[in-house]
Amino acid sequence: MGERKGVLVDPGGRIGADLLALELPRWRFQVVDSLAAAQKALSQAMPQIGLIVFDRKRPLPTDELEALLARHDTEWLALFEEGFEAAARLPSRLLRSFHDFHSSPFDRDRLEVMLGHAWGKLQLLHQNGPPVAIEASYGMVGQSAPMRQLYRKIAKIVAVDAPVLIGGESGSGKELVARAIHRYSGRADGPFIAMNCGGISPSLIHSELFGYERGAFTGASQRKVGNIEAASCGVLFLDEIGDLPLEMQSSLLRVLQDRTITRVGGTERVQVDVRVIAATHVDLVRAVAEGRFREDLLYRLNVVGLKLPALRERVEDIPLLAQQMFEECRSKGSPVRGFSSAAMSALMAHSWPGNVRELRNRIHHALVMSDHRLLTPEDLGLAEAASAEPPTLEALRASVERELIETSLKKCRNNVSATARQLGVSRVTLYRMIDRLKIVL
Repeated sequence: MGERKGVLVDPGGRIGADLLALELPRWRFQVVDSLAAAQKALSQAMPQIGLIVFDRKRPLPTDELEALLARHDTEWLALFEEGFEAAARLPSRLLRSFHDFHSSPFDRDRLEVMLGHAWGKLQLLHQNGPPVAIEASYGMVGQSAPMRQLYRKIAKIVAVDAPVLIGGESGSGKELVARAIHRYSGRADGPFIAMNCGGISPSLIHSELFGYERGAFTGASQRKVGNIEAASCGVLFLDEIGDLPLEMQSSLLRVLQDRTITRVGGTERVQVDVRVIAATHVDLVRAVAEGRFREDLLYRLNVVGLKLPALRERVEDIPLLAQQMFEECRSKGSPVRGFSSAAMSALMAHSWPGNVRELRNRIHHALVMSDHRLLTPEDLGLAEAASAEPPTLEALRASVERELIETSLKKCRNNVSATARQLGVSRVTLYRMIDRLKIVL
């Protein structure tokens, strides 16, 4: 067996010598005297074991200790110089971050067992190499069939300069898609101005869109540029376009036709060069039939249409999305390390009426309130989903096969022949499995 490395944080400088004197086989420890030095040592090495000595006379800064224990690539052991009484002074959230504990006098056999268990756990966690970065397309996470179809449509949309109408349920990511179209289009260097048509009073929406001249009304002490003019050479994103009042719909239609605006209280016609991207969660065709939306404006906006899938329509993307949101929402020093299997099953079983927005909110709330090292269904407010009917054997088998094949393909850099040899199947069989599981090469 090769050499095993560890970092020993020994502020008092007394335990390091005792540990080295034990001559533990295969172990080599780098002894440091501070948490900052431990951070530096760990950043320069592969995942390893960390030991921290707790000395009553030299208490460690809690914030620095939390940051150190939050590392995913290290298993931590606590050594107490004067018995376990010192452990009672540590917050429970920190104690849960340690794999095991030992107090002086140090027992060689006990330490060997502790270190061996921690090392074995570390190898299991990292047996497939370092965590694979979450792949995102156009700033979005997901490789399900609906998302791959969305990416193909976005690739075509960014190449043209026509108006776009994005449909989809609330929380499905319509503004994220609009920003992606802006970022990857020829207007990327121009502004992106977002406006929620349902969040502005009808009496103010005209001046917000078109701006106004000084003296146009009481309180108009100076000229104000409206959102349409501010978005010139860029993109104007009109969220919840279905809530736009009818009288404003005719004004917007003229902008799309003439490419000019007139500020409130003014007479000058201002030329504008703006791409309009609108979004709605309501059925505009039905709104037209009910007289709530102009049919001619719908045709002008819907030159290119996109329908975003609801989260329940792309359940296979939930693990990737959840992991990304976990990393984004997890605060520095948080003792929470990830999701329990029960929590992930609950996420997969939930119907997600609030879509991606609801997923982020639940994960953020769980990270703030959880007392566990791994998030539970209760932390996520999904205890009912966790007790729902379990997935079928066929679904579980497909999930395992997909994960195994995708992991092997990544290791072999999408070389199908090498992947087939690694999995012990023929190339023909592997291709059939790839087609059946809809895996993208």
